[in-house]
Amino acid sequence: MDRRQFAVRSLATVAGVALSRGEDAARAQSGAVPASEQLPGLLTDRPGAIADSVIRAARFPEGFLWGTATASYQNEGAWNEDGKGESIWDRFAHTPGKVRGGVTGDVACDQYHRYAQDIALAKQLNMKSQRFSIAWPRIQPDGTGAPNMRGIDHYSRFVDTLLEAGIRPWCTMYHWDLPQALEDKGGWPNRDLAGYFADYAGILAKHLGDRITVWAPFNMPWAIAFMGYAAGAFPPCRTSFADFLKAAHTLALAQAEAHRAVKAASPHATFGSAYEMAPAYPKTDSEDDRAAAARYHAMNNVFFLEAAMKGRYPKAFVGEPPYERMGFKAGDEKLLYAPLDWVGFHYYTRRVVSDASKEKFESGGAFSGTEIENNSPGGRDPYTRFRAAMPTEGPLTDSGLEVWPRGIYDLVTQISREYDHPVIEITESGCGYLDEPDAELGGRVPDGRRIEWYRETLAELARAIADGARVRAYHAWTLLDNFQWAEGYTERYGLIYTDFRSQKRTIKDSGYWYAKVAASGKLD
Repeated sequence: MDRRQFAVRSLATVAGVALSRGEDAARAQSGAVPASEQLPGLLTDRPGAIADSVIRAARFPEGFLWGTATASYQNEGAWNEDGKGESIWDRFAHTPGKVRGGVTGDVACDQYHRYAQDIALAKQLNMKSQRFSIAWPRIQPDGTGAPNMRGIDHYSRFVDTLLEAGIRPWCTMYHWDLPQALEDKGGWPNRDLAGYFADYAGILAKHLGDRITVWAPFNMPWAIAFMGYAAGAFPPCRTSFADFLKAAHTLALAQAEAHRAVKAASPHATFGSAYEMAPAYPKTDSEDDRAAAARYHAMNNVFFLEAAMKGRYPKAFVGEPPYERMGFKAGDEKLLYAPLDWVGFHYYTRRVVSDASKEKFESGGAFSGTEIENNSPGGRDPYTRFRAAMPTEGPLTDSGLEVWPRGIYDLVTQISREYDHPVIEITESGCGYLDEPDAELGGRVPDGRRIEWYRETLAELARAIADGARVRAYHAWTLLDNFQWAEGYTERYGLIYTDFRSQKRTIKDSGYWYAKVAASGKLD
């Protein structure tokens, strides 16, 4: 398996959270105590499985918002139409050897032209919320200056169609497709991008804020910084820890500046997030591993959340924070502060974390693709000094991720405790399986494993809500099978099967099941 393949399989799970557990729970994570004795509702015949009785008893509150999540580059196609500029993903996909199979997102699901059909399908599935992203190069082809009104008009029609279908438009302003012209100016390590992004956010709110009331600036800001500028796995494919630190700080500043720009332009706006998160547990009950898991949580999970909510960065580093290398200036703590109206994050799987702070750090270790360098001396990077791994105690999806439903309960309850029970939206959550239409079943797509993944995961989410978490929405990843970044078209996460040659859409069995859940609030 090449590094790009594994990197993209694991990207959705690049973050972790250190859970404050008792001694027995820590032993359970290290294998000393059987999981079935520690985790309520678990079966004993398959690690991590949820009892069917727990699933049947699960209920979601009236008014809970069921939806799906999508991204511009993964779905739209039309990469150079109507004045759109080049993005870093256009450049990356057009470079031979970067994407599996030599494919691009030039057409993808052709949603730029077929959005009305796709929104009609979402309505058929009883969806009430649609998380989508806007391509910055469609609005400002070079990343700055006056808006391209053809791009504005496209998204205006898209939003109107959602509203006509009774679906809440939920906008991510940036899902990785940076205008190439801004990368040529230094990319996210260039602090000037915080101001450029704020201008872009203000344009969106001015033209669309009368109808869009739910905004998030970035999808997975930690991954933007690390995967693009430290790991070199995604465009612009740099391998500099210094660039990663600068990019992270610029993104945090841009998050807050966009918050202020959107609020100024649209009095109806609510502003939140779409962070990558995964519950991570210390490998052993040692103090060092627990401290490493806490650093992992701070850096991968709540780095940007803490910046927005409290105007500071969490304790993510070994030793003194490298603020000078980040480009931190006097007064930046005031600029970072922009409290979110609600907190959004993804869930896919879990991580187990161990300490590496007592080893001599040596860069250049083998990149595992899980957002870290698992086996490099001294840990992932010279600042956080930990190792993380995806366990394989539970079964794996076809995309290579461990199935571990309990993780969403731990993640949601942890964030609820730490941030005084904020309103939460699950912004992405799903699984990759390669089921196809079955001719013997009349073209049906019988993807029972995906249904079971959702049944178990949602049962644990319902339990978190019953225990007091204020979760108001769940967005399945994703509506359609789409362009899966460097994996091209070799992974399928959709509730709807896409034939990428004919662009025919076929609702999978999981899509019909999810529609029933959305209508009833029950999983049985």
